[in-house]
Amino acid sequence: MSDASVVCSNLSFSWPDDTPVFHDLSFSVPPGRTGLVAPNGSGKSTLLRLIAGELKPTAGSVTVGGTLGYLPQTLPLTADLTVAEVLGIAEVIRALDAVESGDVAEEHFATIGDDWDVEERTRAQLDRLGLGHLALDRRLHTLSGGQVISLGLAAQLLRRPDVLLLDEPTNNLDLTARHRLYDVLSEYNGCLLLVSHDRELLDRMDRIAELGNGELRLYGGDFTAYEEAVRAEREVAERNVRNAEQNLKREKRELQQARERADRRASNAQKNLKNAGLPKIFAGTMKRGAQESAGRSGQVHAARVDEARARLDEAGRAVREEQRLSVELPDTQVPAGRTLFLGQGMQVRLDGAEVFVPGGVDLTVRGPERIALTGPNGAGKTTLMRLITGALTPESGELRRGDGRIAYLSQRLDLLDEDGTVAENFARFAPERPEAERMNLLARFLFRGARAHLPVRVLSGGERLRATLACVLCAEPAPQLLLLDEPTNNLDLVGVGQLESALNAYKGAFLVVSHDERFLAGIGVERRLLLTGGTLTETAAPTAV
Repeated sequence: MSDASVVCSNLSFSWPDDTPVFHDLSFSVPPGRTGLVAPNGSGKSTLLRLIAGELKPTAGSVTVGGTLGYLPQTLPLTADLTVAEVLGIAEVIRALDAVESGDVAEEHFATIGDDWDVEERTRAQLDRLGLGHLALDRRLHTLSGGQVISLGLAAQLLRRPDVLLLDEPTNNLDLTARHRLYDVLSEYNGCLLLVSHDRELLDRMDRIAELGNGELRLYGGDFTAYEEAVRAEREVAERNVRNAEQNLKREKRELQQARERADRRASNAQKNLKNAGLPKIFAGTMKRGAQESAGRSGQVHAARVDEARARLDEAGRAVREEQRLSVELPDTQVPAGRTLFLGQGMQVRLDGAEVFVPGGVDLTVRGPERIALTGPNGAGKTTLMRLITGALTPESGELRRGDGRIAYLSQRLDLLDEDGTVAENFARFAPERPEAERMNLLARFLFRGARAHLPVRVLSGGERLRATLACVLCAEPAPQLLLLDEPTNNLDLVGVGQLESALNAYKGAFLVVSHDERFLAGIGVERRLLLTGGTLTETAAPTAV
């Protein structure tokens, strides 16, 4: 796989409404492991789709050296598919079964080809990703979000691609599943290009590719080395800005002093010519010479001021700016002690099996609590959230919800109308707010000007989360209990900080499913619940998830 690579030449792409994403972008990704980072909305996922051939560039070309594997953020899979169908081996398995039963039809051998060991290879690949227990005829809807992601990765690896594109591959994965993925990718020896906000995964890369300002820059080393390089660049840029500001002030001061000197010389020369009694024609010639000399001096200083201002502008453009959310949400205030949800003995059956232990699970949410719900993939965390919202009816047990609204942000962020704009969706959630107020609120969630009128379908994962948060948190009535299922999925590190800002401004209660301990610490989680083996228990200290 030494020739495995990705080369993009003069690549340009715009959405059908002429919204530009890239213009004349050229770069190459060599063999090895490359992490792609950029602020949300910069086009990371779009770039992967262009390389994968899902989108066509408006100009330029993409060349992939070798066979290609691609795992998108959201897998286009239906719930009724079997594990074998997702892995792309269903027809081969059926042909093998037919041959083993004595059917020697030629089409079976054509279907099998060289894949007589496909089931053994598949089992080995599933074992490596912690999915060895899955039956090949198991349906997708019985799997957790993390298991689906791991299954999608297994499907790509079974194809033995020379170039592998992964878009947020650790989404929904618990800690054990993440480490399995780390090990699998460490053994991959082709050209790997992945988008991720998982710092530990990015610290296992050979290089970091930064997308921004119309170019893609490669930094040798892992994410920690990249951060150090960016920090050094930022310090140099900020120092250059300070120097340019001082230089501009000095040039302006010298320009003003030159003008004052010229005015004094002109005034003194006028007096001297008058006192000298020189002929008018000679006096006029001397006056014009003095004025031209003063003009030339003024032009020189003015040019220096323009140059200093240009250097300041250039230095300013080199400074990296991180946008932060600015939100105040007083309408979400919840009095301490108010019961928002009470569930006792809750039990659910999926595919005939009970999700929780006999007798079910209990959960009470009171006041503005900040609760983290953790546990391994497949433990039933999303099921519990759906019980709280009422999207799922329990087989047994009692539930009582408070008067306040409960809002749920699922892993799929599917609350918004894909074809509507951000502004149109926001108006649907908050119809009583004046338009000017709605636009002001959207600006606080970083949807300013034309960005507020982008269709939801073209938004990045981070932008989609911000749009959904704006619609949910600023809706009428404001939610008193907010449920978030893996909210940092698809977010870059800046986006995670923006989400932390929004949740820290939120005055209601929330229950969040997350495997990101840094994020949980950043939002001030004060209560922790662990769901494992069908049992829901309170944990006093951070748990390994």
